[in-house]
Amino acid sequence: MRIDVWSDIVCPFCHLGRRHLELALDRFEHADQVGVVWHSFELDRGAPAVGSGSNVERVAAKYGIPVAQMRAQHEQMAAAAAAVGLDFAWEQIVPSNSYAAHRLIHYARSVGREREVTDRVMRAWYSQGAAIGDPTVLLDLAVEAGLDREATAAVLAGDDFGIDVRTDEALANQIGITAVPTFILDQKFAVAGAQPVEALLRAIEHAWADQGNRPAPPPADGCGSNACGSAACGSSACGAVADEGEAAGAGEAAGARE
Repeated sequence: MRIDVWSDIVCPFCHLGRRHLELALDRFEHADQVGVVWHSFELDRGAPAVGSGSNVERVAAKYGIPVAQMRAQHEQMAAAAAAVGLDFAWEQIVPSNSYAAHRLIHYARSVGREREVTDRVMRAWYSQGAAIGDPTVLLDLAVEAGLDREATAAVLAGDDFGIDVRTDEALANQIGITAVPTFILDQKFAVAGAQPVEALLRAIEHAWADQGNRPAPPPADGCGSNACGSAACGSSACGAVADEGEAAGAGEAAGARE
């Protein structure tokens, strides 16, 4: 069985969803027969390579939310991350454009180092205050993860693997994905948002049992639960931060907007 996942490096819900998927597969008895394919999704293509100022204050100002409320939401998200062994040092976050990081990960896949590079880049952004929109920062991270410095520098200096990023995004648009993370199970079932481990496990088990049946319709547009994205949302509690890549909502039904 195959699981396709659309996510953005700078989406905290994607960070959490990635970990939840790992934990769900750890408990799935057929995990050795499941392939996971990660796809690129940019929350804001037009964001500067590296932003400035306090990320929380920028997000609060963008959506007209009190800074104290925004801080509380980030603290809740950090607690959820810590509960599954992740570190979300939100006060150190440096707003960054994720395009170059996505290209780097596609390159890493081509040389068999996708997992190592993805883990290093995400740890750097979420835990160490790294400006991952800076190619020089990305280059050092890539080398730490086992990539060749000269070859990686050549990739980052141009637009190699950009077509892979755009292809992933075009496919997401074609099948109606507007919020991340989105998990497509066996090319039939969509699960949106950083759902709890138990919910993901049940969905995986259902998709496994349903193999061979006719496909379900593609996911509908709209807000997903615990997701960052570009869909319009009327709820004042939901929000994804398109220009900073930070989620503004961390509630049970937090959605997404730009």
